[in-house]
Amino acid sequence: MAATVQRGAIGPLVGAIDQGTSSTRFLVFNANTAELLSHHQVELKQKFPKEGWVEQDPKEILQSVYECVEKTCEKLKQLNVDIANIKAVGVSNQRETTVVWDKITGEPLHNAIVWLDLRTQSTVDRLLKRIPGHDKSYLKSRTGLPLSTYFSAVKFRWLLDNVKEVGQAVKEERAKFGTIDSWLIWSLTGGKDGGIHCTDVTNASRTMLFNIHTLEWDAELCKFFDIPMDILPSVRSSSEIYGLMSSGALTGVPISGCLGDQSAALVGQMCFRDGQAKNTYGTGCFLLCNTGQKPAVSEHGLLTTVAYKLGRDKPACYALEGSVAIAGAVVRWLRDNLGFAKSSGEIEMLAAEVGSSYGCYFVPAFSGLYAPYWEPSARGIICGLTQFTNKKHIAYAALEAVCFQTREILDAMNKDCGIPLSQLQVDGGMTNNKILMQLQADILCIPVVKPSMPETTALGAAMAAGAAEGVGVWSLNPDDLTAVTCERFEPQINSEESECRYARWKRAVKKSMGWETSEPHPGETSIFCSLPLGFFIMNSLLMLIGAKYISGFLPLLNNLHCCIFGNS
Repeated sequence: MAATVQRGAIGPLVGAIDQGTSSTRFLVFNANTAELLSHHQVELKQKFPKEGWVEQDPKEILQSVYECVEKTCEKLKQLNVDIANIKAVGVSNQRETTVVWDKITGEPLHNAIVWLDLRTQSTVDRLLKRIPGHDKSYLKSRTGLPLSTYFSAVKFRWLLDNVKEVGQAVKEERAKFGTIDSWLIWSLTGGKDGGIHCTDVTNASRTMLFNIHTLEWDAELCKFFDIPMDILPSVRSSSEIYGLMSSGALTGVPISGCLGDQSAALVGQMCFRDGQAKNTYGTGCFLLCNTGQKPAVSEHGLLTTVAYKLGRDKPACYALEGSVAIAGAVVRWLRDNLGFAKSSGEIEMLAAEVGSSYGCYFVPAFSGLYAPYWEPSARGIICGLTQFTNKKHIAYAALEAVCFQTREILDAMNKDCGIPLSQLQVDGGMTNNKILMQLQADILCIPVVKPSMPETTALGAAMAAGAAEGVGVWSLNPDDLTAVTCERFEPQINSEESECRYARWKRAVKKSMGWETSEPHPGETSIFCSLPLGFFIMNSLLMLIGAKYISGFLPLLNNLHCCIFGNS
């Protein structure tokens, strides 16, 4: 909701491009008060060309940015706000999503491969064979990351191996590689006519090509993935002038902030001290804990990542991160794939009507399990069903699943840090769901604290942009930062009940593992990897056989059960 603005009451303003998996937004903040003045949002399409593949059109993403900027500027003019007061623009983006484009034509050479995409599992398997002991953590000492489909290097390796246009452009030195921030900054600062090809340390640290200790692209890592270094963007700090907007209402305004979305939320939540943590509920769910100027190594399945570097001459700060692939995406799946509701808000209403899952547990491992398991073989399951179960219980179980996944990550983080969190700061679109927030407090057994201004990701990008040298309209001195008012959710159930529900969830997680053991060859369908098909075959046989004759077929059914579902 745009603020009511009085003419002449506005100081310097800062804009923020918040480019997420589901939508793009442009938001404008008052640099003196951190007040959100206006914004515009455009939803984005995701493409699923094959099972496990997730793509987006880079041109659609770029066009959505242009549209959001122009519409927001129009809204500001209607509020009698002079857009000449916008002194800088920051960029926050979905991380790991990978784009390759032609620097001569400015055209993408393939759709962006989204961070959730699983097509690269065969690439990961091939790379693992080159590692002693097939150790997924082999590169972790340099990157802070396990070898996984999640990160950008394997996505780019897949494009080089499978898209001839990409391979040819690389050979002819026409190709540029980057994550979404690089694609946007290059395009917005001129594109093929002099656009700036850069990224920041937070996004670079999610590629597996970046050494988090030297803060540079690593020649040995590039050699391991067989990726030419000259195709990579230059690495900059998270707060400096990269270039100027080259078109539209904000022509000439510097782009001076860049943070991967989770780092931006950490900054926006003002988690500048060691041990401060935040959890963002978006398409996925991401819990980051600031560990200061030395990278901390996790012994419990978390990632070590660069949190921010707020200036060229400022030190880098690091974070431990727990990443959950599916959070808000499970609500979208219930809405779009199963038709449970016409809007995400209706899912909350369904859950509120029952107030319990009544023993139903949902593990939404649609893209395998990320932290703390890093188990690509897992797939989504719903278990504990009875004849009493209906869609309201499943909706409740889906919200619970988001909270249980966060609990798993928080447990791992408490073990790594040694000092348990006394409360959890939260942000992201799902925090508008009060049922979810109360569930989270109940399952964690600690208070959940939500800022009254939930746009912390965009705020973090704006803060980095406004504080950049040469802009200097936003102070990052903790004494100068505006205090944030918050809403608290206190636990309302006893810890014994919480632990019991959590233990049953952990049993369900174990059941979700091992479904996808290998990638079927093209054109083949394997019942051994398909839970829905397995149930279909079992149910169909039961209906065809009939209860009267079932005893004679029990050995056959038992063998089929073991073949499809494995021995339990």
